[in-house]
Amino acid sequence: MRERLADYRLFFREFRRTFQSTGAVLPSGRGLSRAMASRVRTREGTQRILEIGPGTGPVTNQIVAGMGPADRLDLVELNQRFVEVLRDRLQRDEHWRQAGERIRVLQMPVEQLDHDVKYDVIVSGLPLNNFSCELVEQILAQIHRLAKPGAMLSFFEYVAIRKAKSLFSKPAERRRLAGIEQILSREFSQWQIDRQCVLVNVPPAWVHHLQLPGQEGPTSQPVPVEQQTHAPVASG
Repeated sequence: MRERLADYRLFFREFRRTFQSTGAVLPSGRGLSRAMASRVRTREGTQRILEIGPGTGPVTNQIVAGMGPADRLDLVELNQRFVEVLRDRLQRDEHWRQAGERIRVLQMPVEQLDHDVKYDVIVSGLPLNNFSCELVEQILAQIHRLAKPGAMLSFFEYVAIRKAKSLFSKPAERRRLAGIEQILSREFSQWQIDRQCVLVNVPPAWVHHLQLPGQEGPTSQPVPVEQQTHAPVASG
């Protein structure tokens, strides 16, 4: 409990200091964390797993619990304070230590990750709704490059978040949010196979599960917002 409260305090401080890249007031709750990591447990054989933006590690806990004895996990985190927490957990947490030699903590933006390494499962905690359309396109393009054919991508967004933000936004911000809606709708229409609504979370969230083609299949190349014509699917 003491460790969880410390994580909450750190997360809130980082939310206030770096809102755009943190994007949440509190770490993901247990239900959301389990939903985010659920595709790790359902896959067979040795897996290479990538978690983008793990923060203080609540989703990582669930990923580690679902890892097989030869699975490998890369944690890509930009925030220095969160990186320190993650590396400390690798030293102190009994469950993390058991897989410690197969877990890497990498401090960098995901766009700089070497895409010669391919992943079977990708879990993202990045607050895409906080970013520019151009950055969202870059991140999604990189995720596609990092994915093996048939790789699973899981990420979340808060329920109705874009609609709620649009109600109180200036025109430029509404255009940005509409652009992100179009970008994500394109991904959902092509690759989404399931989504879960996690009501017991602050705030409630959708978890999207996509099965990606990888480089050997059809690619999801960035498309200028003004050229996107896919009708939006129901999303947050």
